[in-house]
Amino acid sequence: MPNNIIKGQVIPINQANIDTDSIIPKQYLKAITKTGFGPFLFDSWRYKDPGDLSTKNKRRINEEFILNQEPFSSGNILVVNNNFGCGSSREHAVWALKDFGIQVVISTSFADIFLRNSFKNELLLITITKKELEGLFNEISESSKYCLTINIQNQTITTPNNLEINFDISDSDKDKIINGYDDIELTFKHKNKIQDFEDNMKRSKPWLFETDDEKK
Repeated sequence: MPNNIIKGQVIPINQANIDTDSIIPKQYLKAITKTGFGPFLFDSWRYKDPGDLSTKNKRRINEEFILNQEPFSSGNILVVNNNFGCGSSREHAVWALKDFGIQVVISTSFADIFLRNSFKNELLLITITKKELEGLFNEISESSKYCLTINIQNQTITTPNNLEINFDISDSDKDKIINGYDDIELTFKHKNKIQDFEDNMKRSKPWLFETDDEKK
């Protein structure tokens, strides 16, 4: 079912250059399923003890870290500073965010590979200006309970004070987020055009489709 509207509590982390190793450390990359990484999101910041895949629910938490505080622990919209997702390429970083419950990340910029991995996994990334981001952080600092409404179709973010921020998103990425399409499903949307192209090619250049036996 199409999902055009995302509403939820914001998790503000006013820090730039958060890399993929901070999002999900390398010891968790041995697992290749897309689920189960939520407990290890921001692992070295979230826990006082080091961990690995076998240490789930067995460590002391860092009570000062925002994900261990209410209402942020149940938030679904992450607001961070510039260059989020930099560092090594690891799709696990996106899986960890998604598995925790993050649906949207808002920043002024994202690392290219992280951006591609995010939309491929239906994680919405929104790029806004530095001024708009600073305005959000200022508003968020005034109240811990701070929810945003994101209209993906209209490409708008609405704050509790009814401030509206516009954002850009490509048509293909919008389709992926709203309808849950992957790259293959997006291609199949154009299957009739693809079939027509193949039929025209067969008529205009039939030799391209001849088998080796037919060429003899």
